Amino acid sequence: MERDRRFDSVFSKKMSAGRRRTYFFDVRQTKGDDYYLTLTESTKRFDGEGTERHKIFLYKEDFNRFVASLEEVIAYVKTELMPDFDYEEFDRIHDEWESRDAAAGPYERPPQSRQNNRPVDQQFEESPHQAQKPAPPSAPPPQIDDDLSW
Repeated sequence: MERDRRFDSVFSKKMSAGRRRTYFFDVRQTKGDDYYLTLTESTKRFDGEGTERHKIFLYKEDFNRFVASLEEVIAYVKTELMPDFDYEEFDRIHDEWESRDAAAGPYERPPQSRQNNRPVDQQFEESPHQAQKPAPPSAPPPQIDDDLSW
């Protein structure tokens, strides 16, 4: 039985966006040997039960207008609404996260603080709006002091 080629990517690009969000840019081929893009946002659910996915299908006849419109609204936010905001800050934070994740390996985590369950060395570097990476399934539960004397 032949596989359905609509679900095979010809080219893919993955972009991590913080701890909970990932974007996928996939070029896919139609049965008529035409191409289109799928833009997928994948977000880890807060309850830890899987992910939510949202897709946009973008066809070649819309590429130029889509890119022009996206650039226009981004420029508007950067120049008119938030001109003093440091957008490169997020690039620096993302680069730090990637280097830490690569150095720690896939199942290792830095020691956690009891205060806010963040890695000790990231207590003041992360944005308060960024969610934590969930612990790998094999990680032991966090230690809790149960020494309550009444």
